[in-house]
Amino acid sequence: MKIILASASPRRRELMRYITEDFEAVSTDCDETLPEDIEPMKASEYLAVLKAKAAAEKYPECTVIGCDTTVICGGEILGKPCDKARCIADITKLSGRTHQVVTGCCIISGGRVSSFSEVTDVTFRELTDSEIEAYADTDEPYDKAGGYGIQGLGSALISHIDGDFFNVVGLPVGRLFNELKRAV
Repeated sequence: MKIILASASPRRRELMRYITEDFEAVSTDCDETLPEDIEPMKASEYLAVLKAKAAAEKYPECTVIGCDTTVICGGEILGKPCDKARCIADITKLSGRTHQVVTGCCIISGGRVSSFSEVTDVTFRELTDSEIEAYADTDEPYDKAGGYGIQGLGSALISHIDGDFFNVVGLPVGRLFNELKRAV
């Protein structure tokens, strides 16, 4: 059965190739507005289900995978920064603290819907104002949840992680591989 990855993320596409080369990545067009009362730790899985269902409508004969990643610090979801000021504010919040990166995944196959969330704890080292400013001056933070990329220049901001590295990049490869085997 053909696999559809409902994601425009080049990082997810790259990581999906660790699971299989036999997939097609498609962009989904769905309303990603979160309900006001949603728990932050459930937001990624909620959005992953929306994305997967939107793609499954277009590709009903395929196995569809939807994903979404959120960064949660102190119970607050930190999205993709829209400008330098927001990036600096978010990285400042993360400085010297541990936060959670949650990737929700949804698999729809043969009419069955299954979903899960993978959580990785990421700890930033204590950053100086000049380090934060220098990172915000790069192009890297602006298309990433939480305003940093662990696989790039943002790796220098991090002291350690507890959990799946690939989950922080945007796709929990090992867990998705195993869940996909069960679903198909």
